[in-house]
Amino acid sequence: MDGAAVGARIRAVRQSRGLSLRELAARVGVSASMLSQVENGKSFASVSTLYALVTDLDMSLDDLFRANFDPAPEGSSAVAPPVVDPPGDAGSGAAQRPSLQVGAPPVLRAGARSTLEMSGGVVWERLSYPLGPLTDALMVTYPPNSSSSADGRLSRHNGWEFGYLMEGELTLQLGFDTYVLHPGDSLSFESTAPHLYRNEGPAVARGVWVEVERDMVGSFEQDPPINVDGAYRRQGLH
Repeated sequence: MDGAAVGARIRAVRQSRGLSLRELAARVGVSASMLSQVENGKSFASVSTLYALVTDLDMSLDDLFRANFDPAPEGSSAVAPPVVDPPGDAGSGAAQRPSLQVGAPPVLRAGARSTLEMSGGVVWERLSYPLGPLTDALMVTYPPNSSSSADGRLSRHNGWEFGYLMEGELTLQLGFDTYVLHPGDSLSFESTAPHLYRNEGPAVARGVWVEVERDMVGSFEQDPPINVDGAYRRQGLH
């Protein structure tokens, strides 16, 4: 995906919120010059910065992937897909949620996936055409010595995430706990818990991740137990 298209989308939403470059940069904890480079497609944001941006701007990952039109299905022309607005958005005052694609094909060919590259060479590849605003299925790749945060800070965002590691080795820091995932290991936790991914091994780490916004999961009166490697614990982090 063209980084300039993603940056332009972030800039457009920021401006529609009436936020200056410096204001948004301060809110997400990056320098104004760094944010400017991201908006102009001259630099990639880290995973944690990207989540901070979409969270603060009330966007979703789907908004970023749709910064460019998705590749046309086989045998069709490359045009913008027909959309249907999800219910409950009109007049809400919040950011316009991504629309649902009508008649999305069930198969997405390997060469047609939308991809998003971040700092350190971390790559997200979308595994389906956009079917709804609350869920994203991604192929996630972490090169050796890469991390979800450029400065080592743990991030937190709305929703839940589920992951299955297919190859390589990936370290998850979840709060005060650290887990090393090997091929075949899976994880699930509420994304409001501070977390960080690192690839400290010599090989590429690659897996399938599903990001589910909290609206899809439902709200809870208290924090649900978090399950990582079979250990359940309550985080109490909101």
